[in-house]
Amino acid sequence: MEETRQIRLGSDDRWSLHGMTALVTGGAKGIGHEIVEELARLGARVYTCDWNEAELNSCLQIWEAKGFQVSGSTFDVASHEQRESLMQIVSSEFDGKLNILVNNVGTNIMKRTEEFTPNEYTTIMITNLESAYHLCQLAHPLLKASGFGSIIMMSSVSGVVSVNIGSVYGATKAAMNQLAKTLACEWAKDNIRTNSIAPWFIRTPLTETVLSDKGFEESVKARTPLGRIGEIDEVTPMVAFLCMPVSSYITGQTICIDGGFTVNGL
Repeated sequence: MEETRQIRLGSDDRWSLHGMTALVTGGAKGIGHEIVEELARLGARVYTCDWNEAELNSCLQIWEAKGFQVSGSTFDVASHEQRESLMQIVSSEFDGKLNILVNNVGTNIMKRTEEFTPNEYTTIMITNLESAYHLCQLAHPLLKASGFGSIIMMSSVSGVVSVNIGSVYGATKAAMNQLAKTLACEWAKDNIRTNSIAPWFIRTPLTETVLSDKGFEESVKARTPLGRIGEIDEVTPMVAFLCMPVSSYITGQTICIDGGFTVNGL
């Protein structure tokens, strides 16, 4: 482990991702899309997946035009079998080595706890938590083989404090934060770091529907010390930073990107 660290920190690329490989789930839109661009812009070769074939193909064409090294295919990470197939392709694409895994895919159903059906509960649990857990398992040998692995869990402030956006969603995000802590300790010997990023409301195409309710948007701003909604480009640099050699002593952390929301006490 010490030898790997000396090699990495002795280079001039501590703030770069050149030569690294990454898998980002759900990369066709929203935060996932911007994470793909951020990692690729910094020199990483990125593989991404999304369930929407048309949106993904459109993104791949744009990324190619920008000169980014991005490839991808259509997968539903809620499927156990498709997750296994995805990792087989990633292993082949990157010669059995992977530096970065970003578990970005997530879903939510905004309902009161007593209104959830068993199927809705299962859908959120599988999509948010089981998929991340299983992909970490599948990626472990590839991350270990790279000699410098980093897992990023895209969580939420709802996994840190109580937020009125769904108890099941919050439970999955809290579990992702704890998973990051556990894997950070368990896989440190394999030179794999694991961290969790927990955003508050970030302005994306997926949140615009909710934030179009101006009363709701104002209530979010009122609970946020910085008094505004976050932007995607305020999230993605932290993802990239946690994957760089310069962050090599950071693991097991849950970092809230929330304009101060989680410390406000309101």
